[in-house]
Amino acid sequence: MEALGNIPFTMERKSIVLVKPSISTPSEVLSLSTLDNDPNMERIGHIIFTYQANESYILANGNSSNDPACIIEEALSKLLVYYYPLAGKLKRGSDGKLLINCNANGVPFSVTTADCKLSSLNYLDGIDFAIARQFVLDLRPSDFDHGCHPLMFQVTKFSCGGFTVAMGMAHSVFDGFGAAQIYRALTEIASKKISEPSVRPVWQRERLMAKPAQEIVPETLLLDRNIALATSPYMLTMDIVHKYFNITAESIKRLKMMSEDQNASSFEVLGAYIWRSKCRALKLDPNGKTVLRLVVGIRQFLPNGYYGNAFIYVNVIMTCRDLDEGPFPDVVKRIKESKRLASTEDYMRKAMSIMEKRRQLNSQPDGATGASMVLTDWRQTDFGWKSFVNMISLPWKMYGDVDLCILKPPSKLDHSMKGGVKALVSLPRASMAKFKEEMNVLNHGAHFTSML
Repeated sequence: MEALGNIPFTMERKSIVLVKPSISTPSEVLSLSTLDNDPNMERIGHIIFTYQANESYILANGNSSNDPACIIEEALSKLLVYYYPLAGKLKRGSDGKLLINCNANGVPFSVTTADCKLSSLNYLDGIDFAIARQFVLDLRPSDFDHGCHPLMFQVTKFSCGGFTVAMGMAHSVFDGFGAAQIYRALTEIASKKISEPSVRPVWQRERLMAKPAQEIVPETLLLDRNIALATSPYMLTMDIVHKYFNITAESIKRLKMMSEDQNASSFEVLGAYIWRSKCRALKLDPNGKTVLRLVVGIRQFLPNGYYGNAFIYVNVIMTCRDLDEGPFPDVVKRIKESKRLASTEDYMRKAMSIMEKRRQLNSQPDGATGASMVLTDWRQTDFGWKSFVNMISLPWKMYGDVDLCILKPPSKLDHSMKGGVKALVSLPRASMAKFKEEMNVLNHGAHFTSML
C-alpha cells in the first residue's frame, strides 16, 4: 500500500511482456558514438507522463478498445519497425565500447492498475519520488557488460480513467531530444494520425566518432577532475534529498532585470542563480573552485531524425568566493560567453576527442563533488501528445546524484506557474533548508536585491 499524504492506494502489476516489431526487422550489430560511450551516460532514466481521463481521446484513436495500454502497446509494435535497434540489447563489446545487438528481442512493457484517482495524487506534481517509482518499470542492470534493454514502458491505469505512461531509457542510446522524438512518434501512431513516424529515425552514429585529443586544450574544455574543486562539509553523507522547485515567470523576469542584459535567456539567469544558491547551501570552501557544466546541443551539425546523444559540455569556472560575493551580472555574462564558445564545430570536435581519450584511459563516471553542477534544459523538448498534463522524471543517478540539475516545464494544471520552470535539484539533506531559503527569496521577492 502506498500513500501521498493521507491518501492510501494499492497497485496491481500484470506480467511483463516483450513487445516486438510488427514485421521482420534487420538483424545486425550497430556501434555507438563517442558521445554515447561517455561513462556518465551508462544509466537508465525514467520519464512519467500523466494524462487525465478523456473519452474523446480514446474515440479519436478509432480503436474499439478504451484501454490506453492496448493502444500504446499496439503503437509500440509498429514503431519498432522503424526504431528496431531499440528492440535489441545494449551491451559492451570486447574493445570496451558499447554496441546494440539488433535481435528483435523486444521492448519490456508492463501494465499496472492503481485503485485511486490521479487527482488524489495531484497528477504526480510534487509527489514523493519513493511513490513515483511505483509507476515505472525499472529493469536497471547491475552493469552494461551483460546486456540491457535500451527502452521500456509501463502504463498505469487509475480508477478515474486517467493514466500514466512511464518511459525508461538507456541514456547511452539516446538523449532527452532523442527520447522526445521516439515518444512523439509513438503518440503519432497511437493517435492513428499516420502509419509511420513523421520524422524518419537516423542512426549514423559514425558522424560523432572521435580520436583521442593530442593537443593542449583550454580550461573550458577540461573536465572536473583536472580542476582543484572546492570542498563542502556536507558531502560525506549518503542522505541525499531530491526535490522539484517551482520558479515563477515573475521570478525569471526579475532575474533577467538583475542580469543587466536585456538579451539574457531564462537558461542563463536560472543557471547563474541556481549555481550560486547551491554553492551557498553547500557552504563550499570560498578559496576553492566551482564549475558549472552547461549541456549544449549540437544537432545543428546532424541530419534531421538523428536520435543519439547530441550534446557536449562547456565549463564555466569560478572561485566560490567570486560566485557567492561577486556581481550577479558577471555570472550571467560568463555563462553567455561560454555558450557562444561551445557553438562552433571546432569546439565540438575537441570536446569529443577529450571524451574519447578519457574512455581509452578507462575513465569512470564522475562522482559527486558538490562543487560541480551539470545544467540541462528540457523545457522546449517536444514529446508530442499535448494532452498530457504533467511530466516528471525520477532522479537520474548521474554525476553522483548531487551535481545534476534539470530544468523542466511545470504542470499544465498549475495556472500560477504559466511561463515558469520547475527545477530538479538534489542535495544532502543538511544543506537543503538553505537552498529552499534561496528559492523562497527568489519567488517571494523579499530582500531579493540584497541576496544578489
